[in-house]
Order: sequence, then C-alpha cells, then structure tokens
Amino acid sequence: MPIRLKKLIGTILLVALVVIYALIASAIAVTRLAEYGSLAHFLFFLLSGLLWVLPAMGIIKWLIMEPPERGRANANVIHT
Repeated sequence: MPIRLKKLIGTILLVALVVIYALIASAIAVTRLAEYGSLAHFLFFLLSGLLWVLPAMGIIKWLIMEPPERGRANANVIHT
C-alpha cells in the first residue's frame, strides 16, 4: 500500500474515532450520569478521556509499521 494512501486512511480513521468516541461518551454521560454526584462525573470523564488513546495507539502503530520487503524471504537462499 502506498504510504500516502496509508496516511490518508489512518488520518480518516483517527478523526472518525475521536468524533464517534466523543459522541458515545457524551451520550452515556447525559443518559447515565444525571443522578450521580460530581465524583462519579469526574471519574467517568477521567476514564473516558483516557480510554480513547488505546484504539488510537493501534491506528498509529499500524501507520508507522513498515511494509515487509519483497524478496526478503528468499535473501538467505543460496543459489547455485
């Protein structure tokens, strides 16, 4: 896969992840946290604010992963 295409796909995935994650976290906060106190709000937003990093790290790891070199598997074969 060309590096430019890979970076474009990764960028789109990261932006989509942040937008969708923010919408889901906000919807959960609005529907579930209304009757709880400020400590529950703090803990929820602390955890949800950090949790999105895990899938983002997977996307970034995929982005920086080098493609396998072609013909490298045959590099150790001695031709006679």
